[in-house]
Amino acid sequence: MSNPVFSRSDVFGEPRRTGAPGASRGGTATYPTQTPAYGTPPQPGQYGQYGAQGQQAMDAAELDAMYRSPSATTADTKRMTYDDVIVKTGGLLALLVVVAAATWTLVPRELLGGVMIVGLIGGLVLGLVNAFKRNPSPALIVAYTVFEGAFLGAISLMFNTLYDGVVLQAVLGTVSVFAVSLFLFKSGRVRVTAKFTRWLMFAMLGYALFSLVNLVLMWTGVLGEFGMRSWGGGIVGIVVGLVAVGLAAASLIVDFDSIKRGVEAGAPARMAWAAAFGLLVTLVWLYLELLRLLAIVSSFARE
Repeated sequence: MSNPVFSRSDVFGEPRRTGAPGASRGGTATYPTQTPAYGTPPQPGQYGQYGAQGQQAMDAAELDAMYRSPSATTADTKRMTYDDVIVKTGGLLALLVVVAAATWTLVPRELLGGVMIVGLIGGLVLGLVNAFKRNPSPALIVAYTVFEGAFLGAISLMFNTLYDGVVLQAVLGTVSVFAVSLFLFKSGRVRVTAKFTRWLMFAMLGYALFSLVNLVLMWTGVLGEFGMRSWGGGIVGIVVGLVAVGLAAASLIVDFDSIKRGVEAGAPARMAWAAAFGLLVTLVWLYLELLRLLAIVSSFARE
């Protein structure tokens, strides 16, 4: 899997074939509850006063009441639902936009670079902490969102100052790619298989290596503004940018599949925070790739 938020999780990740408690025959993790669902008769010996030899058994009225009671809902069983993920993802995105907008409008231009660095470092550190936590921390996820919002607000203003209009285009592009990825996943046109995830993993490793080398060449002054992306009159940058957007879209599809597996396996309700955080990480990456791609196109269109 590409996103460590999902791939390292026993809830969202591929089921391990260990035969450990909580794994079903089909390989999908299950999460037993302390009490049975409404309408489910008690198992022998489940309750101290029922079913044991020499102890009182249920009468007909009690059995009838149990059978007639409604089935347990996800709220009763404390399980994650799609609604939970949607609400939390929407809330985090709203917070991200508010912080980014506040940074864009309120931070003086001379402090913008410092805010961007603080947001970048804070977002990176908290992103790693949240990605490798087994149990999600809502407070840390919200803190990550605030730092990331400050970083995005600062870098977006810088890009928009140099290349007017690229921020709006990047936002619209992010929404469009997200919608297309969700459609492809929901329609079954793209299926997440072991081969698909393996291909995505190797492709992202290759792109990460390219980005790291390019960043070092830019920081050391060996290459210019966009580094190796400037080669060929910007053609290399455009091609690499399109590949990166495609990888981000594929990562979104894998994220959707991970969330689907978690819901179907009855993941605890608190894991909706982890799912929302994972989606947010991928969406931020997608936005930054589109922002850079559009900036490269604008830069070399002027020449």
